[in-house]
Amino acid sequence: MHPILLPTPEIADALAARRPVVALESTVISHGMPYPQNLQTARALEAEVRAAGAIPATIAVMDGRIRIGLDDEALERLATAGASARKLSRRDLPVAIATGALGATTVAATMIGARLAGISVFATGGIGGVHRGAESSFDISADLDELARTSVCVVCAGAKSILDLPKTLEVLETRGVPVLGFGTDEFPAFYSRRSGLPVDHRCDNVTEVADILRAKWQLGLEGGVLLANPIPPADELDADMMEAAVTRALAEADANGIKGKDITPHLLAALERITGGRSLTANIALIRNNARVAAGVAAALAAP
Repeated sequence: MHPILLPTPEIADALAARRPVVALESTVISHGMPYPQNLQTARALEAEVRAAGAIPATIAVMDGRIRIGLDDEALERLATAGASARKLSRRDLPVAIATGALGATTVAATMIGARLAGISVFATGGIGGVHRGAESSFDISADLDELARTSVCVVCAGAKSILDLPKTLEVLETRGVPVLGFGTDEFPAFYSRRSGLPVDHRCDNVTEVADILRAKWQLGLEGGVLLANPIPPADELDADMMEAAVTRALAEADANGIKGKDITPHLLAALERITGGRSLTANIALIRNNARVAAGVAAALAAP
């Protein structure tokens, strides 16, 4: 195990025995939801992974180490810290580790921690991507480059609907990242099951996903795979309603000069307010669904 990592004993034993482990990000705890829903969701995600036959490994930076798995005290610490915890992407990890800062890992940073620990499957809500207006702002998430370089399967409900989905998929194609649809031919749009945009390949079971992961990495094709898993039908929100809410939230962000790494937490909070809490309920439902699917993929990948 890499010396900068600090796994829990349970996770260290599971990795040594090649049992299925699923990585979970921590920005959803500190920056994605308010307290106490963030703590409740973090515990629920770990329970979903366990119920589906894998071991959860929530990743964060604490006291100069990358923690691979958080006990209840550490989850509480991160949840109550909220936005005062540093939001960590690739560029932020060295500073946070060297200074002993409390940091929550984004998709990119979680992928790095997972790969260092030897974890191949990671469940999140939605990846970052190309922001609307990126042709002038150049605002493109580091998640996309991380997917191109770090060999982890990321299970998500697509990219966050506040983004430019066609451009996000174009960048993923350019970077050579396979985009698989789990039970769908369309790339999901986070709160909605459909975007009208095709995935590269449809997979209807976790065994096929695991076979594709093995084939990719056995070929020496480093980099991740995106498994797009639509929000459950019962939890889906109306696409037109959400587009109107996103447009309003983006206008508010622009009027307040909010940009860069601060824009996503702001937009998620604005959407919760605009939709009367429905976006938060849907967000929790889709990430729990992703955790279940990720556990199945991890188990299939660990099978002999």
